[in-house]
Amino acid sequence: MRKASLTRDTNETKIKVAINLDGSGQSDIQTGVGFFDHMLDQLARHSMIDITVMASGDLHIDDHHTVEDCGIALGQALVQALGDKRGIRRYGHFSLAMDDTQVRCALDLSARPFLVWNMPFPTDKIGTFDTELVREFFQALSTHGGITLHVDMIHGFNSHHIAEAGFKAVARALREAVEPDPRRADMIPSTKGML
Repeated sequence: MRKASLTRDTNETKIKVAINLDGSGQSDIQTGVGFFDHMLDQLARHSMIDITVMASGDLHIDDHHTVEDCGIALGQALVQALGDKRGIRRYGHFSLAMDDTQVRCALDLSARPFLVWNMPFPTDKIGTFDTELVREFFQALSTHGGITLHVDMIHGFNSHHIAEAGFKAVARALREAVEPDPRRADMIPSTKGML
């Protein structure tokens, strides 16, 4: 089906997510964190994965738990939607330019989570959003999605552009990785025979 939905309910957050890997990039995002909603919308649009995220969290403390737990839930949904990964391309890469910024992403849906993160932000905040939470989101997505994820800023000086280019580059690489490979439609893309 290449679709998944799940609920994550903790003392800190309550999150419902749904994804469709064969969507058109539609999104319905409500986390209570405006900038993060904007980034998740970009993730959906550029990956062509339909994404729904409904989250309520302890925002009276800060945005950390909400952002991280959304990454956890989306990673788990990705694993569920991919199943045994039969017929996918598995690997994806993209280099994205956005004004002053260029970000490169390479990823592998390997079931071996690892994050390499070279994204220095010149400011601690984008509006009221802590820039360190961008890494927290992708760490959670990588860990719970089983993704080897490398994200590198080539250059950039505007924190908003750096964050947005990062989300878009990951989205474009993810789009490539989850797409069916017509030359390997019935094969698991690994010499091990499983991922």
